[in-house]
Amino acid sequence: MASNTGKLYLAVAEGIARSIRSGVLPRGERIPSVRALAAQQGVSVSTAIQAYRALEDARLIEARPRSGYFVAARPAPLPEPETTQPPAASQPVQPSALAARVMQLASDARYVSFGAACPGPELFDQDRIRRAISRAALRHRDQLARYAFGSGQEALRRAIARHALAMGCRLDPARIVVANGCRDALVLGLRAVTRPGDVVALESPTYFGLLEILRHLGLRALEIPTHPRHGLSLDALQFALGTQPVKAVLAVPTLSNPIGACMPVAERRRLARLLAEHDVPLLEDVIYNDLCEQPEFRRAVKSFDASGHVMLCGSFSKTLAPGMTLGWIEPGRWHAQVAGLKAATSGSQTAVLELAMADLLAQPGNESNYRQLRAAFARQVDEGRQLVGAHFPRGTRVTDPPGGYILWLELPEGADSQALFEACLAEHIVIAPGGMFSSSDRYRRCIRLGVASTWGEAQRRALRRVGELAGRLQRQARQAA
Repeated sequence: MASNTGKLYLAVAEGIARSIRSGVLPRGERIPSVRALAAQQGVSVSTAIQAYRALEDARLIEARPRSGYFVAARPAPLPEPETTQPPAASQPVQPSALAARVMQLASDARYVSFGAACPGPELFDQDRIRRAISRAALRHRDQLARYAFGSGQEALRRAIARHALAMGCRLDPARIVVANGCRDALVLGLRAVTRPGDVVALESPTYFGLLEILRHLGLRALEIPTHPRHGLSLDALQFALGTQPVKAVLAVPTLSNPIGACMPVAERRRLARLLAEHDVPLLEDVIYNDLCEQPEFRRAVKSFDASGHVMLCGSFSKTLAPGMTLGWIEPGRWHAQVAGLKAATSGSQTAVLELAMADLLAQPGNESNYRQLRAAFARQVDEGRQLVGAHFPRGTRVTDPPGGYILWLELPEGADSQALFEACLAEHIVIAPGGMFSSSDRYRRCIRLGVASTWGEAQRRALRRVGELAGRLQRQARQAA
């Protein structure tokens, strides 16, 4: 949690957090009521409520019905994966039939799926979304009978600029370009600054969708070592920028997919400075920022960008309305190129959907919705980690992300995630093997688990079974050796 934000509730929350992390307040300890905390700290009740909400988001405390607030009983620590060591040279991205297969099976109701990183529809207020679309269609029905031109509806661009304030960014709405989802925004940004054959640096492991983008654009992937908690190694990136012809950097500093890392704020500032020094653009994907538990990690690299080298890309598909495939990009110094590409290729989106999204963003209560999502995902991630620790082979390492709904597992030596994938399929369970997340033959001992959707006894049984299958395959490999 940030202590220098100027927000009183964060200062109160930080003091309690220090007491919890140091052991002064042990697990299960009851803590003061909201009114008692307000009196102790000399703050208002609303400030005390905000402080407790921040601590709940960070999974440090929990509210128990009719009992009050207690220090949360966090799962026992588990070993985390090592910092990755990808190849030192860039390489072309090959087609991945595996990724396509995983995503196809992830939507098959016959399978229990941990393969996709998509929140379930039951987590969203679908009536609220429908009402916003209905209002937009009624109030702006003339838009259904006319072409839309330009970079997107002004109401939506203004709403995006207001939303970006929470990431520390002051954006000019006129310089925001609305796109067909976050991927489309990233494609526009990459096309503006690269040509086929160019080298793009990115985290390793990385989201397989980003690798697909590079493949279709004919770009080479230079994978950068990545720490499971702190993200992209800036020392390794600095060396790459000085020794290789990197034309762009593609990064997810907050809750990177698949390992859930969050780059420290000081490193974000350093990254912005590094890009300016080398005159290299960064495409910063902020799609998961609102799901991060600690407010300081929601701050974007773009907030430190004084030279226009950062292109900020996002959407609301993970937090607000997954079915409304609208993304956006603030392209920094490449605004003219991105706007031109947008006009020449996909033109504009459906105006009514853009206006409905602007309506959703303007409604009160979004922060409350984000808190509920963070709390739901935190419970599922914690339970998933407990099941991994209890049922997977000894020596399995697993990430502990500060938000989101993805776990990255590194299985013991000799494991083969592709063989585990096939064994799971035979029992109608889907996982995502680690090979999907690299352009090289890396991460064959790793798997990604998405725990965002429906979570119940069927999912618990399935995850226990994945661990049992991993153990069986490990024993068979030892016997064969």
